[in-house]
Amino acid sequence: MVYLCFDNFKFSYGFINHIAPNQLNLKRFACSYLLLLTSLLANSQKKNDLFKYYIVKASSQIKVDGIMNEEAWKEAQVATGFCMVLPMDTSCANVTTEVRMTYDDKNLYILATCYKPSPGPNMVESMRRDFNFGRNDNFLLFLDTYGDLTTGFSFGANAAGAQWDGTMYDGGKVDLNWDNKWISVVKNDSEKYIWEAAIPFKTIRYKKGIKEWGVNFSRNDLKTTEKSSWTPIPRQFPTASLSYTGSIIWNEPLPEHHSNISLIPYVLAGVTKDYTTGMPADFRKQAGMDAKITVSSSLNLDVTLHPDFSQVDVDRQVTNLSRFELFFPEKRQFFLENADLFSNLGYANIRPFFSRRIGLTSSINAGLRLSGKIDNNWRLGVMDMETQKNNNTGLPALNFAEVTLQRKLFKKSNITFFYIDKTSINYHPAKDSVSTLYSQYNRNIGIEYNLAPSNNTWTGKTILIKSFTPGLYNKDFAHAANLQYSSRKWLISWQHEVVGSNYNAEVGYVPRNNYVKINPLITRYFFPKKSIVLSHGPQLTSTYYFDTKFYRTDNESVLSYLITFRDKSTFNAVMQNDYVELLAPFDPTNLGKDSLAAHTKHNWNSAGVDIVSAPQHTLTYSFSLRDGSYYDHGQLLSLSGDVGYRIQPFVNIDVAATYNSLQLPQPWGKNNFLLLGTKIDITFTNTLFLTAYLQYNQQTANTNLNTRFQWRYKPASDLFIVYTDNYYIGPVFVKNHSLVLKFTYWWNP
Repeated sequence: MVYLCFDNFKFSYGFINHIAPNQLNLKRFACSYLLLLTSLLANSQKKNDLFKYYIVKASSQIKVDGIMNEEAWKEAQVATGFCMVLPMDTSCANVTTEVRMTYDDKNLYILATCYKPSPGPNMVESMRRDFNFGRNDNFLLFLDTYGDLTTGFSFGANAAGAQWDGTMYDGGKVDLNWDNKWISVVKNDSEKYIWEAAIPFKTIRYKKGIKEWGVNFSRNDLKTTEKSSWTPIPRQFPTASLSYTGSIIWNEPLPEHHSNISLIPYVLAGVTKDYTTGMPADFRKQAGMDAKITVSSSLNLDVTLHPDFSQVDVDRQVTNLSRFELFFPEKRQFFLENADLFSNLGYANIRPFFSRRIGLTSSINAGLRLSGKIDNNWRLGVMDMETQKNNNTGLPALNFAEVTLQRKLFKKSNITFFYIDKTSINYHPAKDSVSTLYSQYNRNIGIEYNLAPSNNTWTGKTILIKSFTPGLYNKDFAHAANLQYSSRKWLISWQHEVVGSNYNAEVGYVPRNNYVKINPLITRYFFPKKSIVLSHGPQLTSTYYFDTKFYRTDNESVLSYLITFRDKSTFNAVMQNDYVELLAPFDPTNLGKDSLAAHTKHNWNSAGVDIVSAPQHTLTYSFSLRDGSYYDHGQLLSLSGDVGYRIQPFVNIDVAATYNSLQLPQPWGKNNFLLLGTKIDITFTNTLFLTAYLQYNQQTANTNLNTRFQWRYKPASDLFIVYTDNYYIGPVFVKNHSLVLKFTYWWNP
């Protein structure tokens, strides 16, 4: 039963819960009525404040088996009558979903019954956890345990039982790198699938004494290409938007958090043979430990000792035709958890903290991370890592530290103060040396403001940073800001960046300096009625770079037209103009043949298309083409594509290819760059996985094979076997082999 609540009375509109799935006209009328009523009250209350779930303590023991046969489930309130979010947000969902929740002294329980629109198999990629939302039939739970509309937790599963869990940040984003202990089961029959889960209270964080949480439920059904939500949400926003949650009303005080310590030791054995050096095989054995310590109900301390990341996915190789350093995403879990407090500061090309600077060229001794809420308005993040000295390169032992303090402003906005430090340990370069190979220290201090109104229509961010490096003074700052307006028909944004010539972020990712950048963007959406086209519209964006005296150095202008079909396939046509004045000599092939001279000017045009297939088919594909001129009156043809095939739910095969044909004057001439990548993902069960990744890069003349076996023998405890090969192509010979066996165990003393 769902209730509308007012100050002095309440009445039920639970009749929606009992409408048969085939009574669609009545359901649409009821949903339209709710949407109208919610809209009328939106200005005076929290959005979707009318949606309340009154949870009661379980009267019987719950067995998590995907079967609704306990008395407690019969007594629980039913949340149903979901609203459609996609393809359109103006009616009730066509697929029926029912949700029940209860709890005991240790766990929060949820049971979601997801009725199928028609008989047949579910659409899923595999049984691997933290799946791709848009490519799976799935059900998700979003919890705003502090009521701050900004942070929270998400849990869920796809229709085959693969788990999804993550922490929420920025009011609607989910960090899937968070991994904790909880259990769930999915049961399927011809009419429905049922997801049942038990989430320990000690797994999540919440405010002491709180009696109301924000909550929402999301359902994705690929057969009908429908995304739905318990509460109404505008289609331009994700169902994870915490601004649009309903509420859980607790009938009793929640269990208090007590001191909780989890120890996660690991042992590792491995062998590596490097054929390029001719040295004997290197055998290693290693042990280390992670610890998770509950400091308070909302503050957690993570400690790592001699961490190892050998089980992490390898980087996806790319063909580099750029003038600047490429960005590769972080994949090590310790650095990814709570990333909004650490790694997400700044913008794509102004990141004052980039964790891949830590521990990739030398081993990490130890580290700690303290993160969470101090109270309802303040969040704290503290990270400290120490790496060993690298005797081969002379890189000294280093200490990396970051401190962030975030203050909530208004409903969802916040301001963050941060300090980032990299210090060399026992490193004293000669005073009379002409140059210093490594700096003694590098520090960044800054402030960032996030504008996040409760309705999500206007969003923005601004950041100001100053760096401190020996020998670099003045013009050592960076600033950036953006403002975005998002509605059903319009997306309009402005971004600018200013980076001084001496700004230096040695622990960050800032691929260029001494520039001013402006980047306006405008998009218009059209929604035809009774058409196979769901939406279409143009987008115009330009990116201009100037030096700090506002002399233009380069710009890129792109006009595109995107068509989205009702089956979620897309077609995009693109025209692009580029202008570059080189600030330094540049080899356009990155093969070391020769370089174009500094201060030469280059201008070219190109055009292309992007095609993405509907995700609900077992065979999916994407294709991209760009053709046009290039540097020095050359020609560049770029083709890329991806073909995926899945044998549901056990095997997922993905083959990706990129081909660049570059025609330039001599001495470069014609150069072809082929990049191939094949990934085979086998999920025997939702706890037993095998992944093989084969990559060939013609530009670097390298072939890489990486295979990983994982057995999750109990929640959050794993056995890994990882084998890696690297080959040089032309002539073929082996560069190196590596084999690693790793065992981890999650232990609660």
